Amino acid sequence: MAKKNFLDFEQPIADLESKIEELRYVQTESAVDISAEIEQLSGKSLQLTKDIYSHLTPWQITKIARHQDRPYTLDYLREIFTHFQELHGDRHFSDDLSIVGGLARFNGQPCMVLGHQKGRDTKERGLRNFGMTKPEGYRKALRLMKVAEKFKLPVFTFVDTPGAYPGIDAEERGQSEAIGRNIFEMAQLEVPIISTIIGEGGSGGALAISVADQVLMLQYSVYSVISPEGCASILWKTSDRASDAADALGITAHRLKALGLVDKIVNEPVGGAHRDHKQMAAFLKRALTDAWRQVADLKVKELVDRRYARLNSYGRYTDTKAESKSDKR
Repeated sequence: MAKKNFLDFEQPIADLESKIEELRYVQTESAVDISAEIEQLSGKSLQLTKDIYSHLTPWQITKIARHQDRPYTLDYLREIFTHFQELHGDRHFSDDLSIVGGLARFNGQPCMVLGHQKGRDTKERGLRNFGMTKPEGYRKALRLMKVAEKFKLPVFTFVDTPGAYPGIDAEERGQSEAIGRNIFEMAQLEVPIISTIIGEGGSGGALAISVADQVLMLQYSVYSVISPEGCASILWKTSDRASDAADALGITAHRLKALGLVDKIVNEPVGGAHRDHKQMAAFLKRALTDAWRQVADLKVKELVDRRYARLNSYGRYTDTKAESKSDKR
């Protein structure tokens, strides 16, 4: 069995799981049958996991969204799509490996699929820049979406990034322009777009591939204009108050669903998506199938008009000054 990596608030679960593993080792090395004790402890561990995960704070959810064992875009590609053929390069500068994408089939339907890809080990994380995309990555994503538009293929995107890469080389090659261009072009792309937040949805780096007709969000993923650490550093001059920032930012799936920024929350297996990749992929495939049915038959004009109106509805607010003036009258 692969070693499980537990987060700090999961320590009680880790202790129980350790005892279970010890008993399983004893079971294999002796003639004594202790399967009943193992089953009892396994049930206790499952219930404890449910209890802890039913009272998570936004900061704890952020930690789950960043979990090193969480499934990434390529994991979902293998489980949900077939006949995937990766396409490379932006035709201008280079091939940014933090974005992967290409042609595939979804339930037999040809489509274009793309998303952020973090790394599993130190070497891959360096190659993929920890999922932080540079301008050439966003231009590659746009090139693939334009190919999809040309051949009338739906687009599926998967978002999982701390944010766009902030380095000077990215700025020199037009980071902000690349992000803005993607948002502009996606708003008027003449094919259906379905986007899923599978981990971190960080700022413009996430929005650059998540302007969509249907936006799904995994139960323990986050979506925000800035990371909790970055927000805390600005507001309180210290990242130590990241948990306070996470509470204030409203970055969780249920909060964003209430605000109308996402359409559907996809439930995760008990203990998070990292506990069972195959089950998570099965849950997500059903949700993507439902999302696709809702937009598959829309005419191009209706599709684009709805998407553009949706984008313009972001950032709704109430003018309290205007309200107070009308009250006085």
